[in-house]
Amino acid sequence: MTLPDPRNADILIHVNGRLVPRSEARVSVFDSVVQGGDAVWEGLRVYRGRIALLGEHLQRLQNSAKALAFAAVPSSDEIRSAVFDTLEANGMTDDTHIRLTLTRGEKVTSGMNPGLNQSGCSLIVLAEWKPPVYSDDGIRVVTSATRRNTPQCLDSKIHHNNLLNNILAAIDANVAGVDSAVMLDTAGFISETNDTNIFIVQNGTLLTPFADACLPGLTRQMVLDIADAEGIPSREKNLTLAELYTADEAFTTGTMGELTPILEADGRVIGERVRGDMTRRLQALHRTYAWERGEPLPFVS
Repeated sequence: MTLPDPRNADILIHVNGRLVPRSEARVSVFDSVVQGGDAVWEGLRVYRGRIALLGEHLQRLQNSAKALAFAAVPSSDEIRSAVFDTLEANGMTDDTHIRLTLTRGEKVTSGMNPGLNQSGCSLIVLAEWKPPVYSDDGIRVVTSATRRNTPQCLDSKIHHNNLLNNILAAIDANVAGVDSAVMLDTAGFISETNDTNIFIVQNGTLLTPFADACLPGLTRQMVLDIADAEGIPSREKNLTLAELYTADEAFTTGTMGELTPILEADGRVIGERVRGDMTRRLQALHRTYAWERGEPLPFVS
């Protein structure tokens, strides 16, 4: 097994109140995340001794757990302490990504009914040495045949672990030999990619899809807030593939990948097929914004 970063071979992972080595980190086969993907999650990034938008991430986690009627949910303060303990135990203060998972917990017997859950939630804090997954220089995308979930079926505002919808789109990208897949909603408008939100730049204006069939990502909101503060025109609207193909610039946003230029979509070159001036400017502003609004790690002096 070759790890992207060899330091991750010896990490400690928080599982239900205990810090355990990577090789021992596991939940029960009766846990709801195993039985049905019944869990919620957040991705967090650590910048120079601070966690970007930690409070907002924890609030979204609580909201998702409430929407799914989880019982005995740990408080945000309890989860915050688990995150800090995990980072301190691993000596992580920068260049770190955290996958925070809260499941409905262990069942008394296998089955779908949440009434079988009688032990409260399971909490997993997985912190890894991990830079942004995509290069600042840009990615290529294709449009997936798989539509993004509509709120009529499964509301994307619940940040849930049932990710088969996205995984099917990722398979399309893998088969096409590109980096990511654009997902449309059931009306044929752009929703997001399989793992990020989308922006385009047209005549100096930032445009992003309505957050109807996609997650209203926190990095997405950061970009909208930055645009407002910097006097950059921005708005949400229904976007078609033709608008993506003919955009001056396009980029994706997400905690895992930050801001990533889209250089090519379905074989169409976007702009000049290089990172555009607006994208470059927003990348720099985002990293400053993320750090300034980050929650300091209490063990860092």
